[in-house]
Amino acid sequence: MERKGLDAYGYFEREGSLGRVQDAFAPVVAAARERIGEAYGQRLHSGYLYGSVPRGTARPGLSDLDLLLALQHEPSHEDRDTAEVLARGLDQDFDEIDGVGILLHGKDTLLSEQERYDLGWFLACLCTPLLGADLAEHLPRYRPDSLLARETNGDLAAVLPDWRAGVWAASNTSEYRTLSRRISRRLVRSGFTLVMPWWGGWTSDLTESAEVFGRYYPERAAQMRAAAAEALDPTGDPAVLRTWVEDLGPWLADEYAARHGTKAPR
Repeated sequence: MERKGLDAYGYFEREGSLGRVQDAFAPVVAAARERIGEAYGQRLHSGYLYGSVPRGTARPGLSDLDLLLALQHEPSHEDRDTAEVLARGLDQDFDEIDGVGILLHGKDTLLSEQERYDLGWFLACLCTPLLGADLAEHLPRYRPDSLLARETNGDLAAVLPDWRAGVWAASNTSEYRTLSRRISRRLVRSGFTLVMPWWGGWTSDLTESAEVFGRYYPERAAQMRAAAAEALDPTGDPAVLRTWVEDLGPWLADEYAARHGTKAPR
């Protein structure tokens, strides 16, 4: 079976590149590079793109712009305020994107032993260098094994109480849609990484992730396909959300712990 997303030796290949950025998104990427440098100056070590834009699968007017910024030191309140202003400005100035997400971390955290198979893997394999020196040069190569599965998504049980609280507190369509998109994405990605070591490959495509999961858990395949569809076009049906947080989510967390163990608390 073909091992997608891996090289001939079974290691992850970096999935995105600046060369894959579609013409429609080139201006916002250029603006992000310039504005990040201006906003953070010497506080910034390096900046990265991730998600659909560097994969070349973004949809104009529908996709968001995802950024990871590695700072010289751990982020301060000022750094986080700066990120909010930066994100808001890019979102307002470019109709091609529907929202901007910025992750902020200190470079020492990204390179730490504790984050080696979580944030470190994320940066080295799923993030595309945008500016500054690439921290991936200081990280190992990765395989789609049980250790990686545990360290990336082995904390699903810990987030379920917050999900439940959010679903029961939501009161309008906008809030339900926001929750639906966030929860469904995490469920599909967790479902995929649950079976990733058996499948022996990698994909960030949510539809494909759900299909791969369904090969190993056919009794849950329909639920995961529905979650993938909701992640791409959220309707925010509260009944579906409650099913996820009371049925699919708990089942997935238990199965994950049984197969790969539980991620150590951070």
